[in-house]
Amino acid sequence: MKKILLIEDNSNIRENTAEILELASYTVLSAENGKIGVELAIQEVPDLIICDIMMPVLDGYGVLHMLQKNPSTKHIPFIFLTAKTERADFRKGMELGADDYITKPFDGTELMNAVESRLKKVDLLKEVFTEGLQGFGKLVQASSGKDLLAELASDRNTNLYKKKQTIYSETNRPNCLFYLLKGKVKTYKINDDRKELVTGLYNQGDFLGHIALLENTNYKETAEAIEETELAVIPKEEFESLISNSPEVSRKFIQLLAKNISEKETHLLALAYNSLRKKVADSLLLIFRKYNAERKPGFSIDVSRENLATIAGTATESLIRTLSDFKSEKLIEIRDGAILILDEKKLENLIN
Repeated sequence: MKKILLIEDNSNIRENTAEILELASYTVLSAENGKIGVELAIQEVPDLIICDIMMPVLDGYGVLHMLQKNPSTKHIPFIFLTAKTERADFRKGMELGADDYITKPFDGTELMNAVESRLKKVDLLKEVFTEGLQGFGKLVQASSGKDLLAELASDRNTNLYKKKQTIYSETNRPNCLFYLLKGKVKTYKINDDRKELVTGLYNQGDFLGHIALLENTNYKETAEAIEETELAVIPKEEFESLISNSPEVSRKFIQLLAKNISEKETHLLALAYNSLRKKVADSLLLIFRKYNAERKPGFSIDVSRENLATIAGTATESLIRTLSDFKSEKLIEIRDGAILILDEKKLENLIN
């Protein structure tokens, strides 16, 4: 049952509004002023907050400001309930981060439409973004109120790539967003000595090329198909329009970008300071968890030794010797070149 916090100093309006929400099967928390409302919001973390503007002790603007400074409440959808209809008041509220307005006097239908619309949008935005094109379509629907998934998916150009074929090259200018329909892709950089460092691994349902699009720069790495791969192509203009017109979708892409950066930082730190055995073990686990998220039994890592070595940041010969050691220690098994992890826990907890 969804929980709604109602902050309103007028007792009649507060009680009548609470009654309407309770009849619609919402759990309602009530506060008669802004100070109590902030305390309840932090304590209860409701799904939605409806708040009057003109109140004693702490007005609605102050409530919104304080809640947005708190990590546990900053993303709670916030609706102002107010008799003030001047344009400047609306602008001030929206600049502070309000999601919607309901002006007094209002009827029950108007109230419920605003509440249900906002909660529905929040539920859609909670979908895991890395679901890929389906998740992308849900985010578009959440931000625009339209179901654009069919439009995104229909008549979508797709590109087919053979194993080891380049998808895009470092320093090239991006003109589209790629979505991985089938296959596996790696991104990498090459230093002056022509040594390769893998910077990312991508699986079905992942996006490619969004970093350069968001930064409006050239690609800073090269993308290559690890096996036969199929990519959907979303034009740059379509992607940029969605980002520009939807703060919610933009925020989700930023979260995805931050997650990618964090993962890369962790991987690069490991490459710099971990032992050879630890690097190889971490690389095996990275591939295993990336391409076997559902943890299906019997999954084997079918990646060339050259690719595996670049992911581990070591020479191919050193990688092969380490794999042989892991096999002798019964940490892995090798069948027709494919690697089967026998003891994931021991690989993860190898002493550095």
